[in-house]
Amino acid sequence: MPLRRATGWTTYLGVAVMTALLALYLVFAARYGFVLIGVGEPVAIGIGVALLVFPVLGLGVTVAELAFTIRAQRLATRLESEGGMPDDEVPIMPSGRVDRAAAAEIFPRYQRETEEAPDDWRSWFRLGLAYDANGDRRRARWAIRQAIRLS
Repeated sequence: MPLRRATGWTTYLGVAVMTALLALYLVFAARYGFVLIGVGEPVAIGIGVALLVFPVLGLGVTVAELAFTIRAQRLATRLESEGGMPDDEVPIMPSGRVDRAAAAEIFPRYQRETEEAPDDWRSWFRLGLAYDANGDRRRARWAIRQAIRLS
């Protein structure tokens, strides 16, 4: 399997379903939040305010994640059209996960590439894919954010 991740229609369907469920949750939470605030008791008002605030925070996080995903997908498409996506074959374990030992062997190449060209978004994007193959999602997202910022 190549080092890159494929994004198929099932991924988009999953995002659409989760976003629709979040929207439904926001409607119900807001409704019950206003009902509880209308009760007039201090505890009910506190719970009602929480029912209004927490979903808004969740919506903010969801919008930020969707924006990150859209920008990252655009960069992946652009890099693919330029022929710059990694073509390293990384074995897949029977569980369906990437063989981390094999991914760790190719990682230094992408790390070195990024150190040599720190202002190139392409190297940061490939480094993000390498981090992801190694199971380090936090650093993968950080590297791809760097790529988005530089592009």
